[in-house]
Amino acid sequence: MTAPFIEALLTARRPVIMELKPRDADGRDLFAGRSAARLATAYRDAGAPCLSVVTGHWFGGTPELLREVADHTDLPLLHKDFLTRRSQLDESRAAGASAVLLTAALLPRSTLGGLVEHALGLGLTPFVEVTREAEISRVPHAEECAIAVNNKDITARERGAGDLGRSYALLPAVQDSGTRCPVSASGIHRPEAAARLLREGFAGVLVGTGLLSTESLPEWLAAFDRQLEGMT
Repeated sequence: MTAPFIEALLTARRPVIMELKPRDADGRDLFAGRSAARLATAYRDAGAPCLSVVTGHWFGGTPELLREVADHTDLPLLHKDFLTRRSQLDESRAAGASAVLLTAALLPRSTLGGLVEHALGLGLTPFVEVTREAEISRVPHAEECAIAVNNKDITARERGAGDLGRSYALLPAVQDSGTRCPVSASGIHRPEAAARLLREGFAGVLVGTGLLSTESLPEWLAAFDRQLEGMT
């Protein structure tokens, strides 16, 4: 079975998952009057391989946001919310998702395993978010999952700057899991930080607030390209 989300990221010239979320963790408006359709189009035109859509209420999202984005782009979509039931994965698939967030820290081993298998059965990529090495070892079928290190603390509702050192520390264990698609997510604001994470061995980076709050998306991406080229 193909995995459109993973394949799009692994074959991208610029493997940045560009995220749409209405607010940051502190409640700051990130859309700034822009519609989801406008943002999705801008990201598509900027060459995004895939998008992340946050529907969680912490960040001002709603279930309708995923459908709205799906209606305006054919890019693979990651549905980000606290998904804990199989019925939610069914709904994600029906709304147009290609991948679903599964937060390892919130899910017992048996629940995580069941959700990974259900997602794969639906043709969805499990995007399993981890914050500790012990969580990585609990991910079944890792070779079919994207495993993402969350650089922020979900127990604090992802407030604060985040710790990119977590990504560097956990990368060897993520790679040893067998996943083809290690990702660093959250707390990545500057283009040089994103480029360095890729240089160190991540297959992709997920950037939300950094892109939504930049004054110029083309300039941010051009700086990212220069940094990445300078590291080769």
